[in-house]
Amino acid sequence: MEDVTGGRRELRKARTRAEIRSAAHRLFAERGFEAVTTADIAAAADVAVQTVFNHFESKEALFHDGRIPEIRGPAAAVAGRPPGTGPLSALRHQVERDISTLVAEAGLPERSSYVEAMVRSPDLQTRSRMLVAEAVELTVDALATALAGPARPAPAPVQLLGRLTAELFFNAGAVLVAEHRRTGLADGWTPAGQAAAQAAVTATFGVLEDAVRELAGQLGLSVD
Repeated sequence: MEDVTGGRRELRKARTRAEIRSAAHRLFAERGFEAVTTADIAAAADVAVQTVFNHFESKEALFHDGRIPEIRGPAAAVAGRPPGTGPLSALRHQVERDISTLVAEAGLPERSSYVEAMVRSPDLQTRSRMLVAEAVELTVDALATALAGPARPAPAPVQLLGRLTAELFFNAGAVLVAEHRRTGLADGWTPAGQAAAQAAVTATFGVLEDAVRELAGQLGLSVD
């Protein structure tokens, strides 16, 4: 009976969280991010303000929820890579897939308010940088385990390579997405612009993968 009750409680929590997110995203689209308060969101979702904070740590976290790739995805891809796939290839393919998705979605009509808010709001940009930093740390740990095993601290060359790799991949992805959003808002969303952005994503991560592989060889490490 306890398991059944617990399961129902989790379902109610998930339903409440989804309703809060839906109400918030609707208000953000209608009024703009800066004009919406947490109290507005609570009223629209018919919950208390504290209930909103029980599910989301901030308005910025609520804005991003469900709209960006899971920050644990790249680290999970490295840790859970199939036999025969090296950690570098696993990371490259996951990050490239995530960034390609963000680039492809940027020009969709239903994403217009989200993209405009991201370009114009310093608070949202700060939150985005925090998420990137968290993803970097998770990925550094995953790469260290993949290259040197679970023992800590990992050897200095492994730590260096892991951090350089994660920082390069995630920060390059952030630049690619930000520039595509900025130029799209300024010049309009066109098939040619979309194709150019996707080509830049593929080229960038291809070059980074080759560079990291060469650096690994110089450090006496294998990433394959």
